[in-house]
Amino acid sequence: MSELDSPIPRFHLAMPVDDLAAARRFYGEVLGLEQGRSADTWVDWNLHGHQFVTHLAPERGQRIHNPVDGHDVPVPHFGLILTVDAFHRLADRLRAARVEFVIEPYVRFEGQKGEQWTMFLHDPAGNALEFKAFADDSQVFAA
Repeated sequence: MSELDSPIPRFHLAMPVDDLAAARRFYGEVLGLEQGRSADTWVDWNLHGHQFVTHLAPERGQRIHNPVDGHDVPVPHFGLILTVDAFHRLADRLRAARVEFVIEPYVRFEGQKGEQWTMFLHDPAGNALEFKAFADDSQVFAA
């Protein structure tokens, strides 16, 4: 089954960026996403079957953080839940590209419900991204 055939609904997310060329380098080259349609002020990306769009918006608001598991988590943020292997491959790819992490890859809630690998970073426009992985997918919504 392809990502497009998945019974899970795909999301559409549009995020502001202040430089489309930098967004193309980061999302296309660093993260390796396939680029879709584009215009002078926006670019569509295939984010593992989800439609992610970067829109040119030169003015940015202030950054907000909330404490989670001893770290200051940037808000808002978005990302993907990956397999553990894909998570580590992406972490290696980001390190090779010398991407600066906001929160280095680590195991959050270790030994507790919802244990997960997580990492946070910013794109060139300052949008926060989180990528995570659960060894046990039944823990994604654990309470």
